[in-house]
Amino acid sequence: MKKWVKKILIGFGVLLLIVLVANFGLNIWLKTQLPNYIKNNTDYKVSYKLLEVDLMSGNILSTGVSVNSKNPQNTNVIGLQGTIDTLKVSRFGIYDAIFNKQINSSDLLLSKPNLNIVLTKPVDVKTGKKRNPFLFENIRINSGNISIFRHTKQKFLSVQDLNLFVENLQMTEESVENKLPVVFDKYDIRGKNFFVRPDNIYALKINKIETSNGQMSIENFQLIPLLNIDQLKRFYPKRTKLYQFNIPKMEFKDVVLKKNIVSLANAEFEQPYLMVYNTDAVPVKVKKPSDFELNLEDVKLSNATVQIIKPDGNKLLYARRLNLAVNQLKFNKETREEVIPVGYKSFQFSGKDILYSNHQNYNIENFALNQKSGEFRNLSVTPNTANPGRRSMNLKANLVAFNINTFEFIDRKLNLDIKDVLVDQVNGTIKVGPPRPKKIPKENKVEQILVRKVTLKNSNLTYDKESEPLVFNELNATINEIEYKSKSDNHGHTLKVKDYFLTTKNFVYKTRLYNLGVGLLKLNKNKVQINNFTVKPLVSRAQFIKMIPVEQDLYDIKAGQITADGNWDLFSQNKFINASNVTIQSADANIFRSKIPKDDPKEKPLYSRMLRSIKIPMIINNLDLKNSILVYEEDTPESVGPGKLTFSNFNMNVKNLNSAKTKGKPTKVDIKINCSFMNLAPLSVNWGFDVADQRDIFTISGRTLNLPAQGINPFIRPYLHVTATGTIQEMLFNFTGNPRGLHGRFNLKHKDLKVAILDKNNQEKKGFLTAIANLVVRSDSGKLPQDVIIEEVERDPTKSFFNLFWRGIEQGLKKTLIGINIDKAKKTVENTKSSIKEMKQSVKDLKQEIKGSDAKKEEPQPVEEKPKRGFLKGIFKKKERPETE
Repeated sequence: MKKWVKKILIGFGVLLLIVLVANFGLNIWLKTQLPNYIKNNTDYKVSYKLLEVDLMSGNILSTGVSVNSKNPQNTNVIGLQGTIDTLKVSRFGIYDAIFNKQINSSDLLLSKPNLNIVLTKPVDVKTGKKRNPFLFENIRINSGNISIFRHTKQKFLSVQDLNLFVENLQMTEESVENKLPVVFDKYDIRGKNFFVRPDNIYALKINKIETSNGQMSIENFQLIPLLNIDQLKRFYPKRTKLYQFNIPKMEFKDVVLKKNIVSLANAEFEQPYLMVYNTDAVPVKVKKPSDFELNLEDVKLSNATVQIIKPDGNKLLYARRLNLAVNQLKFNKETREEVIPVGYKSFQFSGKDILYSNHQNYNIENFALNQKSGEFRNLSVTPNTANPGRRSMNLKANLVAFNINTFEFIDRKLNLDIKDVLVDQVNGTIKVGPPRPKKIPKENKVEQILVRKVTLKNSNLTYDKESEPLVFNELNATINEIEYKSKSDNHGHTLKVKDYFLTTKNFVYKTRLYNLGVGLLKLNKNKVQINNFTVKPLVSRAQFIKMIPVEQDLYDIKAGQITADGNWDLFSQNKFINASNVTIQSADANIFRSKIPKDDPKEKPLYSRMLRSIKIPMIINNLDLKNSILVYEEDTPESVGPGKLTFSNFNMNVKNLNSAKTKGKPTKVDIKINCSFMNLAPLSVNWGFDVADQRDIFTISGRTLNLPAQGINPFIRPYLHVTATGTIQEMLFNFTGNPRGLHGRFNLKHKDLKVAILDKNNQEKKGFLTAIANLVVRSDSGKLPQDVIIEEVERDPTKSFFNLFWRGIEQGLKKTLIGINIDKAKKTVENTKSSIKEMKQSVKDLKQEIKGSDAKKEEPQPVEEKPKRGFLKGIFKKKERPETE
């Protein structure tokens, strides 16, 4: 053997001997001197029954260990108090323990520990650096009872009968601040009576935890509020919510707690119960969002119950028997920036007996939702009397179902594409109150909502706006392609509807004065059919007169059928009506106006201006009113009963009824009317005007034949206290007018015309006045006389067009026959009355003179010499017949 090899071997032998002696000596020293050393050089007092140290491996084995902090009030080091039946440390860092006062080890075994641990302050007061005096890669605890306290001596965590194996355990105050009290890579845990108090508001309790092959089972999980809602408002006025959470049993697999991330898979929660109390506090915007992240591979909730309480103590939400299954649920830095702060691959959500109460109370018997469809059964909505809004609903629906193509948020704005919506058997009422002041529009949160098809079946709905209900019975409707889209300026939205089809029976619309009814209504974008249309007054004429402050018409209308063809859009931003043909069959209209109320001082525009004021493009190429009746009645304080005009067998054709807002379309309106006037004579009228003409010029002409004069008695009798007999063989008129008045020509041919003057009650004829009147009335006009010129008839702008038209007819009658002759007759009657009065006075004077002569016995003087004789002679002298026109 070479000399240098021999030296090396001797060296190794000596070194090994030194190590063995050192190891033996160290064990002797540890057994006899370590407790005193720890006591003198550390913050703890330690005792033990057995202690063995392997200097080479750094392994330590100790039994019967007792440990206590020398100064329990020192919050800069971890406080320890308790016992450990067996302590085993592998690869103990002796150098760090002696010189850095830091205990680190790859493995730690605690058998039957019974420990109270007090955590240090989060930050070292002197250096401002985090302190971590214990570093363990792995830790194993058998049958332990451990309690952990904050540096304030407030209990933070406790557990009994704990059996734990954890790889890379970290448990410091830093973990607590990140909402994770412990962090580890792998685990195996069993224990009872877990308690965690993360803050002064909540405590978390768990009766039992068990793991097996990576599967964790937890029994009776409870998040318990330590304060009631009133105490929360008092001590934490900025807190907006208080939670209470119970889960009798939950299971999950592969739990990973690492830094700020919680990950687990196959989580199942049975019968969880969540209660949330809301306060009136204004939410405080978080300056720095939490770094907490959650990854759940699969989550299932079975038979859950949720209650959310409003600040006033009433329920905002109550739901039970909820079931939820979510695949790949995520809450992280990316998702928390979205409107819905969680991400998922798919979900299934269902429940029963749901109550949501805000301005309305929503009750759902059961529902089912997933990422592509939804279904609600036996849904009811009732008003919330404690918190009413402008709109209230009292509805019940058998079914509401929908299918979704796309549901996403882009730049925090909703993009929703719904394939179809089905609403079946909705019954009830929607009430809308007076409009409220408009608010300043906020930035849009909706980019686009597209509903490709909506179907409403077998429903009975009442829409009541400001006590004017609109009633739909047996309503069925289909609406296609509803698009609700943000405007380009990002304030407000546009609404478009491609097409629709609606049918309803016994449709009713009730206003303050009228009840509008429809037997059958069919409506789509190209056709309308209305059967049995009615507008019935809800008040009598006498009641109506008392109700209105100024003159107003009262309508009573019926129509057998109304149809329309064409195309129109009344829903989108660019509304229009373009009807090729509208037909009204068998209408029966009664219009009553009383002159007893005050005149309406508002200006009455002509029809061309009224049409021009319609805001949307509107044109009806052809409008036909067929086989109808129109009755106009008018009542005045002086009349006895209303005057009445009747137009039967009424047929009207209107060409180009428009609002002058459709480019390239004609704007001249032509109206032709043929009817029977007073059921006695034919009447034809041609009427025209140009809606686009700002001058509002109109023309109206007409002709009637063989009208018995008694046919106009129902109208002239109440006002003029006159009746007429005979025949109006022909009447012609041709007027041109504008908003200032009208002028034109009038012609009248009549035969055997006689009049009768009645008393004020229109009951008895005044024979003497009638005889006088007929003396001045020309009974026959002979051949058709020449036209009379109707000079400018000034229009009262507060009166209607028909008032102006009637005044033109009235002037024509005066100039041709009735008005002037009756005026002359009345004037003659008045003159006659005056002459008779003078004659009576003369006779009286004569008698006085005769009586005086007898007394004086004087010879009577000739009568002609007396002043009165000439007057009387003139009275009895035959008068010439006055001229008549």
